Amino acid sequence: VSGKGIYRGNGDDMKAIIIAGGSGTRLWPLSRKNYPKQFLKLNGDKSLLKQTAERLLKTVKPEDIIVMTNSDYKFHVLSDLNSLPLPASNIILEPASRNTAPAIALGIRYCMEKLGCHEDEVIFISPSDHIIRSLERFVEYIGTTEKIAKQGYIVTFGIKPERSEIGYGYIKAGKSIGMGAYKGEEFIEKPNSETAKRYLTEGNYFWNSGMFAFTISTMLKEFGNYTPAIKKMVDGSFDDMIANFSEMPDISIDYAIAEKSEKVAILPVDIYWNDIGSWDSLYDVLDKDENGNAQKGDILALDTKNTLIIGNKRLISTIGLEDCLIVETDD
Repeated sequence: VSGKGIYRGNGDDMKAIIIAGGSGTRLWPLSRKNYPKQFLKLNGDKSLLKQTAERLLKTVKPEDIIVMTNSDYKFHVLSDLNSLPLPASNIILEPASRNTAPAIALGIRYCMEKLGCHEDEVIFISPSDHIIRSLERFVEYIGTTEKIAKQGYIVTFGIKPERSEIGYGYIKAGKSIGMGAYKGEEFIEKPNSETAKRYLTEGNYFWNSGMFAFTISTMLKEFGNYTPAIKKMVDGSFDDMIANFSEMPDISIDYAIAEKSEKVAILPVDIYWNDIGSWDSLYDVLDKDENGNAQKGDILALDTKNTLIIGNKRLISTIGLEDCLIVETDD
């Protein structure tokens, strides 16, 4: 036990980096550039960012969690996480928006220089705006992921597809490497409808969850192999990386490393996962009434079916609607 309500899993030598600098507006008008999805309270009274941090506190110590964000979101992050025992010094402000590969590289440099991490330590990467259930299985999978990562793999959680979804990236699982994991053979970014249906039928394709685990040494080698510009900056100091961060390539970890590396492994996980990337995704995760309506706020729904209604401060009344979306904001 390392604190009230916190227990340690298998991650004795593991650090966790939360990527919280994204400015997506796919849930506009709720999410906006200055107030993106990770700060929204969509499925309860806690933001998606806070839910992410609380999940990771079940498997790593508070001082082993690093939050990567940018200066525009500094006070949102501090406000969201102020009730958790995370050190404020572990909130890293990226000077410019440069996507996930540079953010992860900066986090690795911080771990090595400021936290004294050795190159054989495992780092777990987590997006900040996903919904995951169940917590117990998630913690178990992180323990397994850590063991696989220590064998030199870049491990990603693979989500078993429930439908032929064209909005997600897919990973093809190859031969078994033990512990329930498989060699990652191919990354596919958002296939068309016919291809997605084939992937669902074949059964060895999984949704790309965006969560990764690796040892520092493994990722440093892959940066050197595939993105030397990033590797050169990681080899410098943390302060130099901050000063020259805008010179980093604007590229995701998927495109920079995962799609090219021969060291990717996929661990299929039996959990509920939803990246809330669309209004349909939000409708899916919310509780429904007997008419199939998902409601949040002060709502009076009459003769209304299969409709998503998100209220803010005003009463919303619907009459005779079906398969609709209503979102109310101040403006």
